Amino acid sequence: QVQLAESGGGSVQPGGSLRLSCVVSEYSANSRCVAWFRQAPGKGREGVAGINRIFGNTAYADSVKGRFTISRDNGKNTVFLQMNNMIPGDSATYYCAARKFDGGPCSVDGPGNEYPSWGQGTQVTVSS
Repeated sequence: QVQLAESGGGSVQPGGSLRLSCVVSEYSANSRCVAWFRQAPGKGREGVAGINRIFGNTAYADSVKGRFTISRDNGKNTVFLQMNNMIPGDSATYYCAARKFDGGPCSVDGPGNEYPSWGQGTQVTVSS
């Protein structure tokens, strides 16, 4: 089972930035796709951004395009989520997740039910 550990959450004012990190326990077929999801209180889980760790292809939710950037450092088995120009609507618990690469994009169109491995989450609060 792939293990994932998130860090980097915290509180930030609107317009501010945070960088989340996700350390993945292995660089294997079971962790070719790594994605970030988030869940706010009282809401369902939603996809934020995904990346193919081999080719670097990325996918983003419309709500974060142009503000968030997902990247990876395979030498450190880490995937990052750089969040800029943050808004209160970005407040949530952020989770990273991993799955096998199936030949398609590492999309984040739904709540991530196709991702079998999950981290514990890190809290992000955007407030003035």
